[in-house]
Amino acid sequence: MAPRIFLARHGQTEWSLSGRHTGRTDVPLLDEGRRGAKLLGERLHRAPWDGLPGVEVRTSPLVRAKETCELAGFGDRAQPWDALMEIDYGAYEGLTPDEIKAARPDWLIWRDGVPEGETLAAVTARADEVIDWARSADRDVLVFAHGHILRALGARWLGLDISFGARIRLEPTSLSVLGWAYGEPAIERWNDTGHLG
Repeated sequence: MAPRIFLARHGQTEWSLSGRHTGRTDVPLLDEGRRGAKLLGERLHRAPWDGLPGVEVRTSPLVRAKETCELAGFGDRAQPWDALMEIDYGAYEGLTPDEIKAARPDWLIWRDGVPEGETLAAVTARADEVIDWARSADRDVLVFAHGHILRALGARWLGLDISFGARIRLEPTSLSVLGWAYGEPAIERWNDTGHLG
């Protein structure tokens, strides 16, 4: 069996709702985020996935991802892993894209990075570490994490530069699956929020 990665973005928070860059600040889920996490869990426990028996589960240690994992019903199987933490936004932590662009009109995180924060090379290295782990055995994996690091995983799974992350948005509590097509890494499902409707 070729291993797949199931990607679960954490539920809605006050900062994700307002568009603020939420890196290492430990912002809790809103009630809407908790509801979404439960719905995501119900979906993963129904056919065709039936609770993903045998899946290896890892979560970002930040509370918004960890609580999403727990509410989805995978907390007892999950190990926290710092490699899944959100990008360290440095001086841009807590700012919205509009606030950043007021000072840097052409700014794009996937190209320009952030001052006083994590470099794009460091983000790439973390994403590659997760990809290597996911491909290391014949079993699927499920990760609970954050928008930008999950988008970086999507790019690196495909063998692309993480700048491809700019083209693949992720909503809170979305489900994505990285798998294979004709023996090549492929996106099987992306930014699926059908369980929320």
